[in-house]
Amino acid sequence: MKRALVTGGSGDIGAAICRKLATDKFHVYVHANHSLSKADKVVSEIRSAGGSAQSIAFDVTNEVQTQTALQLMLAEGTLQVLINNAGIHNDAVMPGMNSLQWNSVIDVTLKGFFNVTQPLLLPMIGTRWGRIVNISSVAAITGNRGQTNYAAAKAGLHGATKSLALELASRGITVNAVAPGIIESAMSERVFDKDAIKRMVPAGRAGKPEEVAELVAFLVSEHAAYISGQVISINGAMI
Repeated sequence: MKRALVTGGSGDIGAAICRKLATDKFHVYVHANHSLSKADKVVSEIRSAGGSAQSIAFDVTNEVQTQTALQLMLAEGTLQVLINNAGIHNDAVMPGMNSLQWNSVIDVTLKGFFNVTQPLLLPMIGTRWGRIVNISSVAAITGNRGQTNYAAAKAGLHGATKSLALELASRGITVNAVAPGIIESAMSERVFDKDAIKRMVPAGRAGKPEEVAELVAFLVSEHAAYISGQVISINGAMI
């Protein structure tokens, strides 16, 4: 059984990815930072459905915490699938943005990407098979008012995705990014009403977390072995 780590696995999109990977017979580590109870709930749902999962909590911006948690997982075997889904919003227009708002978003997305991904690479290379999927955003492609920090962080993830894909292509490891648009979640419901979504999204609706999960599941499958270094949008034709 291949083993997968989903950072931010306690959130709406992360939980959908965890459930789908478990259905596809991966053992899934459901990561959380402050919301371990939510991760535990996702694990319980997976196990009740006959899947294999366990929860784990650490702060991806904390190198020591992350290293400790990863070593515990690696002691049980190589992690061959990594979904970098952890991310936060701290929105403000740039003239009113403070350094904490900028740094917190950059740190979770980019520092977190490095802290989690780098220690897993050599063990993954040793098996000559691996899948890394970085969850980005349409904001990284189009920009978004009030999200200069978020768009910059996710756009940086695109560059990291393409560069790492080049480094790992000969080792049987693919690296891709998935850039969702407006996806149904507690957060999007607070920001967008149905009329706004119909105006913004040609498909006329928000996407479902399960639709993002299906795309991720394909990218980590054997069928996607020749897809690497790509940023794949899922946004109902917004762009």
